[in-house]
Amino acid sequence: MTYKNIVLAVLLATSAASAVLMAPAAQAQARTSVDIRIGTPPPPPRYERAPPPRGGYVWAPGYWAWNGHRHVWVGGHWERVRRGYHRYAPPGWHQDPDGWRFNRGGWER
Repeated sequence: MTYKNIVLAVLLATSAASAVLMAPAAQAQARTSVDIRIGTPPPPPRYERAPPPRGGYVWAPGYWAWNGHRHVWVGGHWERVRRGYHRYAPPGWHQDPDGWRFNRGGWER
């Protein structure tokens, strides 16, 4: 994947995310997907101490994101439990034959 393609993918992801945030509540459920693949593996995960359990929330651990130039650490955060979903899958990188692919994670039905 070329630098130009990576930058385009990041820009598309950013604009899609802002469109979802600005959409009316009924449209906020729409999902967009941008496939980010790079040849550079992410650094090892950083150790983060998970805070004590919090009712109605799930701890989403930190992960390495790609900013178009390099990996940047995104710290862990709380995700509100969503009714009708059975688990939260955290974001992360997976190696496939074409390089490293980013899975944005999220709630699974």
